[in-house]
Amino acid sequence: MTLKFKTTINCGNCVRTVTPFLNELAGVKSWNVDTNNSDKILTVETEDTSAENIIETVEDLGFDIEKVA
Repeated sequence: MTLKFKTTINCGNCVRTVTPFLNELAGVKSWNVDTNNSDKILTVETEDTSAENIIETVEDLGFDIEKVA
């Protein structure tokens, strides 16, 4: 399953901040942030992690995030 989110993860330092937390989320196979996109789209490939778990993790790190279709 692929989940997409609009975020405020907008630079390399931001990506480094979220990396260990997203890597440790159970069920996440891979993820990527398109920092060149104006919406800073986070794409997550997951087996069973819910969008809510991803949103909570990213928000706890101080970033804004919302699910997109």
